Amino acid sequence: MAGLKHYLLQVLIAFDQLLCTLIGGWADESLSSYAWRLERAGKLWGRVWRPVADWFFWQFFNDFNHCEKAYLAERDRAHLPPELRITKM
Repeated sequence: MAGLKHYLLQVLIAFDQLLCTLIGGWADESLSSYAWRLERAGKLWGRVWRPVADWFFWQFFNDFNHCEKAYLAERDRAHLPPELRITKM
């Protein structure tokens, strides 16, 4: 079952990244990370979407500050397989 759960999560992440790309984000970035970046840049879409996404993940997954954590995970390449992550010296 863990294999199926991992697979489904990867498919959802891929769909999320596709949607992000279709609305103007980077190809390997989640909507949540994109919303965080846009809000920090003062863009309307970020100021609207970031609170909605954070509220959703807080309500249903007890995940506070989801968008900021998504941004930091993207920055640290945490979503990649371990052998592809850059280790800090």
